[in-house]
Amino acid sequence: MSKRPPMPGQTNANRSKPISPRLKEMLRVDHAGEYGAVAIYKGQQAIFGKNHKTREIAAKLAEMEAEEQHHLDAFDDLLNEHKVRPTALAPIWSVAGYGLGVVTALMGEKAAHACTEAVETVIEKHYADQIDELEGDAEHVELRNRFIQFREDELHHRDIAIEEGAKEAPGYGVLSRVIKAGCHAAIRISEKI
Repeated sequence: MSKRPPMPGQTNANRSKPISPRLKEMLRVDHAGEYGAVAIYKGQQAIFGKNHKTREIAAKLAEMEAEEQHHLDAFDDLLNEHKVRPTALAPIWSVAGYGLGVVTALMGEKAAHACTEAVETVIEKHYADQIDELEGDAEHVELRNRFIQFREDELHHRDIAIEEGAKEAPGYGVLSRVIKAGCHAAIRISEKI
């Protein structure tokens, strides 16, 4: 059986190969996670950006949102390139993420940082697992390297949140556990749906 010829303007080298169902799950869930992270930061900025006393935290959150948006854009491109559908729950994650951002911001700066610390702890571990899973996979070195870079960004966000007092938030233990549980559930659901 012969290979299909490239489309006009396309070479065999830049035509994407079909990817495994597991890689589709990885891309889908990572896209969903970045989508949710952008929504959380937007929700927090909607609260903190209104008050001149909290504009400093709003500016920090805007920087982190920009990095998450960069990740989201990369996953948009990867989904399109590999013809992977995004999660059907994206509208729910958008509302839930924005709502989580608003609620934690209304609880105060330390609670907003606790939210970031909890989310980024789960996400960096998720990326670490994917990095380990792709170790030695010569076909997906570029994707693994992207996961490594994105994980480093998430660790940086987590470290900023901790430095800004995340663990001093009222009810930190409960807040952190609830947010982490929600993140774990969203990961499992987004891989499949």
